[in-house]
Amino acid sequence: METTPEADDDDDDGAATPAGRYANYFAVGYNAAEFLLDCGQGYGDSGNVRFHTRIITSPIYAQALFAALGKSLAEYEQAFGRIPEQ
Repeated sequence: METTPEADDDDDDGAATPAGRYANYFAVGYNAAEFLLDCGQGYGDSGNVRFHTRIITSPIYAQALFAALGKSLAEYEQAFGRIPEQ
């Protein structure tokens, strides 16, 4: 089972570990050269969404992210049971 890296203040190379942000709303866009994944928080029935992070990546790395997320979801469901659909 894959785990996330431990959160250290600094890595061996002196770079700070990025801060984590909670997200429950996602928007995906793309063009011929790249995929854009906007992450944010949706607030209840009001429909208000506040985006805080944009990930921009090439199609090949978007495909790698898709595979990694699919693998992790399958492992999660194996360990904890099926995730209900919204």
